[in-house]
Amino acid sequence: MKHLAYLNKFLLKYRWRLIPGILFVVISNIFSVLLAPVVRMAFDMVADNISIYELFNGFNRQAIIYKIFGSGLLLFGLVVLGLSLVRGLFLFFMRQTIILMSRHIEYDLKNEIYAHYQVLSLAFYRRHNTGDLMNRVTEDVSRVRMYLGPGIMYSLNTIILFVMVIYLMLTVNTRLAVLSILPLPILVLIIFYINNVINFRSEKIQERLSILSSFVQENFSGIRVIKSYVREKYVRKNFAAESEHYKEHSMALVKVQALFYPTMLLLVGISNVIIIYVGGVEVMKGNISAGNVAEFIVYLNMLTFPVMSLGWVTSLIQRASASQKRINEFLHEQPEIISPKVPKENISGKITFNDVSFIYPDTGIQALKSVSFTIHPGEMVAIIGRTGSGKSTIANLLMRMYDTTGGEVLIDSKPLPGYDLEGYRSQIGFVPQEVFLFSDTIANNIAFSADVLDMPVVEQAAKDAAVYKNIMELEKGFETLIGERGVTLSGGQKQRVSIARAIVKHPQVLVFDDCLSAVDTRTEEEILNNLGNVMKGKTSIIIAHRISTIKNADKILVMDSGQIIEQGNHEYLMQQKGTYFELYEKQLLEEEENA
Repeated sequence: MKHLAYLNKFLLKYRWRLIPGILFVVISNIFSVLLAPVVRMAFDMVADNISIYELFNGFNRQAIIYKIFGSGLLLFGLVVLGLSLVRGLFLFFMRQTIILMSRHIEYDLKNEIYAHYQVLSLAFYRRHNTGDLMNRVTEDVSRVRMYLGPGIMYSLNTIILFVMVIYLMLTVNTRLAVLSILPLPILVLIIFYINNVINFRSEKIQERLSILSSFVQENFSGIRVIKSYVREKYVRKNFAAESEHYKEHSMALVKVQALFYPTMLLLVGISNVIIIYVGGVEVMKGNISAGNVAEFIVYLNMLTFPVMSLGWVTSLIQRASASQKRINEFLHEQPEIISPKVPKENISGKITFNDVSFIYPDTGIQALKSVSFTIHPGEMVAIIGRTGSGKSTIANLLMRMYDTTGGEVLIDSKPLPGYDLEGYRSQIGFVPQEVFLFSDTIANNIAFSADVLDMPVVEQAAKDAAVYKNIMELEKGFETLIGERGVTLSGGQKQRVSIARAIVKHPQVLVFDDCLSAVDTRTEEEILNNLGNVMKGKTSIIIAHRISTIKNADKILVMDSGQIIEQGNHEYLMQQKGTYFELYEKQLLEEEENA
């Protein structure tokens, strides 16, 4: 239960639903246990009236006694019906308070987990796959809700009913009560032993379910690759194997439960036998009436469903505990990137990397080694280099997706960690290397950073990104729905929509992380010309592989193995006859061969 203790704050929040719910449980059980004394009185009345009826055999008064006997039975029947109706009403109130409370807590918990996911750093998402994240906020939360709703409700009902019934049984006949509940401690020991087994196997089930969810999500996302390489049979085989692992763990849990329920029924049956035998002996001795035996059987039958549900509730609690443990693992994760509580402030766009080094925490790879450079407001700076040279790492550090492991990044001569993160990022337009578009309209994708959709601004951004004509050629134009991850658009169109999304916010700093690779040279020139007009007086950083993309930049940084090996403008670097010159000559030769 230590993992479920996290939920106590929600129980405290919704205490005015929980407390009436507990009250309704008590009231409903009071009307439930009242049925047993009524049955006893009815049973004794039947026995007494039969004796009196036979005593008046042959007399006229026998008909009157028969009529009184029938009226008495009808009255007892109406009392039983009335008690059942009142009990049913309070059971309804009980569900309306406790079950609704569990739904409210489920809503709050999902929102809390999702909000926590959003503040976690990029490194967290590199360590965990999407399927596992989704499973914890859906399947695991649903299992926790079952504990908060039916779990708490049936547990309270069982405890309160046990206390009431056993107390009433002891007041009737202590010896019979003790003997009839004698099998219950054995049941407690069985539950105690099986609890650990259920908990262990529940955790294994949740782990396998996360793996299965991740597998399905990844393969649906990469369905085009699967079909292109004709790997459907291979994927189906792997899916069947993962499903088999999940089934094996689920069957292992079901086998435990399958043994649990018959054992409980057996123990309840033994109690019934004890009541009938010992009760019969007590009746013959004159210690109790036959009605008391019937009363005991009713009491025991009242305990049958709670005892039967005990295994189910135990399973619910154990599965919920396993799920809450998994949820707590992520909720206790602290973001590596923490925003200071300072006022938001505007930036002019001066960027300084002062002897910056960086090692990726999840892989241990050193991406940058003592990198230093300065970018002044209004400059267009380009970064070029081979794959793995550290270009994208500079963009990630600039966006503060990570903090440096050595040196510091200064914005307007102030350390980057000193800025309010939300205010800082709101002034930066970032076009990532891997374009991601949401399953929404083109207009909403472009206007993603804005709270209100302003179509003239969206259309202008599309024109600046040289994608306006392509959009207007579509049947629904800007209202065209983009498929998951933008599958309905070509690679170049997706890149240009992503560029439009970055420039629509009029950022003070614009970062292009190799986002023009799928665009032809002519379109590229158009975008860069438009960018020059849009970003006047603002800072632009362009990361690219093609020199044709960056040759007009104010400053070019040439990187290799995490270090800046050359820097300067195009003309200066060409005169140096170094790495930049070699790259230029090589790309020029490739263009001539392809022409």
